[in-house]
Amino acid sequence: MALKGHLRDFSVAQLFNLINLAQKSGTLTLDGPDQAAWVSFREGKLIYAQLGGEDGTITGILVKTGLLTGKQATIITTQYPNKGDQEMGLLLINADYLTQQDILASLNDHILEIVFDLFTWVDGFFRFDADVLPPGDRITIHADMENVIIEGSRRVKESEQLDVEVPNLDMALRFVERPGADIQKVKLNKREWKVVSFVNPKNTIRQIGKTVKLKDIEIRRVVYGLLQAGLVEIVRPEGMPIPAQAQRIRPVDQREHASLIDRLIQRIRSL
Repeated sequence: MALKGHLRDFSVAQLFNLINLAQKSGTLTLDGPDQAAWVSFREGKLIYAQLGGEDGTITGILVKTGLLTGKQATIITTQYPNKGDQEMGLLLINADYLTQQDILASLNDHILEIVFDLFTWVDGFFRFDADVLPPGDRITIHADMENVIIEGSRRVKESEQLDVEVPNLDMALRFVERPGADIQKVKLNKREWKVVSFVNPKNTIRQIGKTVKLKDIEIRRVVYGLLQAGLVEIVRPEGMPIPAQAQRIRPVDQREHASLIDRLIQRIRSL
């Protein structure tokens, strides 16, 4: 009989920890409001993960991680149809497309990114089916859950902090005007340069994220770094109307504000 329930009662971290401590083999299905995911274990170790709707084949994963182009994947899958992941991996290695280390490292990173993202899921249902494992042709990994849980929990804390620092993805960005500043001299990684190329008050942060294919937490992470570096600032997108309630707010009278502060200080001293 499968173990099932709601994520409001058991967090993803708790479920992973239970599976690890019990050294269970099987597949955990998570059914969220917008997406489903499957995470497989062998004797408590993480071996595989897939998001619903995504191409979980080895060629699909390698295209997503950038090790294969879409054109290369189409050519090899057309030339060798109906091949399982393990056979396809050998074909890619023998054809000098990639090395075994390239394939395993890319798969490992892909699976871990899926699992880390699941730590933020707080709504939905779960079901654990013992001894249900991925198809035999899948290439699997072998990851200790202790390290996965520690890193996943750290990312949850980071996500909460980023939600505070960059709360509204429907705002826009513009470059900070600094005399003598030259962004070309700033050391940015490839992902950051992609985001920077779309910085414009006409583009919302959410639109930029979708354009450069970054998840919400990823675009928040990049924007936070740019904010900390003093390169950009968050602004209202061009054309966005000012809320009616904001238009009715009376400007602050500085003398009245100072008087209020004085009264508060006196009140605190009298306590």
